[in-house]
Amino acid sequence: MTTASPPVTGTSSFIPDVRVPVAWTLGGLGAGLALGIVLEGRAAAEWVLPLADLVGTLWLRALQMTIVPLVAALLVIGIVQTVLAARAGRVALFSLGMFAAVLTTGTVFTAFAMPALLEAVPIPESAAAALRAGLASAAPAEVPTILDFLKSLIPANIFAAAAETAMIAIIVFFSLLALAIVRLPDAHRTLMVTFFEAVTGAMLTIIGWVLKVAPVGVFALSLLVAGQSGAAALGALVHYILSVASMGAVVLLLAYAVAVVLARQSLGKFARAVLPVQAMAISTQSSLASLPAMLAACRTLGLRDTTGEFVLPLAVALFRATGPAMNLGVAIYVAKLAGMELTPLMLATGVVVALATTIGSVSLPGAISFVTAIGPIAIAMGVPVGPLALLVAVEVLPDIMRTVGNVTMDVAAAATVDRRAVKD
Repeated sequence: MTTASPPVTGTSSFIPDVRVPVAWTLGGLGAGLALGIVLEGRAAAEWVLPLADLVGTLWLRALQMTIVPLVAALLVIGIVQTVLAARAGRVALFSLGMFAAVLTTGTVFTAFAMPALLEAVPIPESAAAALRAGLASAAPAEVPTILDFLKSLIPANIFAAAAETAMIAIIVFFSLLALAIVRLPDAHRTLMVTFFEAVTGAMLTIIGWVLKVAPVGVFALSLLVAGQSGAAALGALVHYILSVASMGAVVLLLAYAVAVVLARQSLGKFARAVLPVQAMAISTQSSLASLPAMLAACRTLGLRDTTGEFVLPLAVALFRATGPAMNLGVAIYVAKLAGMELTPLMLATGVVVALATTIGSVSLPGAISFVTAIGPIAIAMGVPVGPLALLVAVEVLPDIMRTVGNVTMDVAAAATVDRRAVKD
């Protein structure tokens, strides 16, 4: 087998070293909830809670302000990378087709399964009411009609669309821009991609600054919620973690099915081979950091070295198996939390935006890109983004499932490509 390396530019060099103070953020969540429970109904709450509302709102807005430029830049980079990778040959096309099939399957499944799960095991009403009362920004936005939705697909003015955070219009425009960039001469294409890489790096740097004070922001928001509702909010957080993680668990199980059915691997052999990869994923919460372990797993499975060396870097750059499914799951959960009725149009919009935004996702721990990854989906569906700032504090737990599902599916995908698309 002979394949050229996928021409994916800038897969990590433009991404700054952004870290989340996980322990401090979880501590801020716990401290805020504890203090809020103590203050509930007391006179001191009358001046403490407005102050907490101010601090929490400012922190949330600081996260929100990066959504549009970051999504636009990542979308352009992702589409250019995908098109250039597709030109690498038959193996690359097969790999990209498989990635698309897995992502679409998981996302569409979530659009049906998550609402059904929340109907079967609903959010505790007292907990839902607690979070709704504690987060004033959780008021649902107006959902457009089908005609309004179709009209909004093409923006008359991209700057006005950005000002209004019209995510569908933004995605359409920057997708077309990316396809146009691919057709430019090499020098101009490189210049444009470098520009958007620089925008991405700058936005992620700002996010890094904001997340450094996440313990303060999360403390303020959790204090506000608990101060107005007491201990009831704890039930919603536990329910949220289990519900969203279950969507990632389905993708994880799908990875084993892909390995057995499509790659013709023994279930036991595959499970043993990916176990060290999963351990690395749990400890690092990064697919990129797990790449060496994934390559070792491919050798354990008897795959050609060239297959793993080609498919896995491509997967790390472009493929987040659990991403759109779990991101859509979060948006659906927040919609239910806000008391919104999920219409077919809302769910279809969520599926499209979740798939579109995953093209440019970056291999970083989920807490870093939580709001900027799920925010566009929520905004496009008309779902409030306020609760996301509180949920980011516990994202470290669902993110373990995200990363484990991603790396397991990456190895399954490499095994499938090796069997079905690679010729000696």
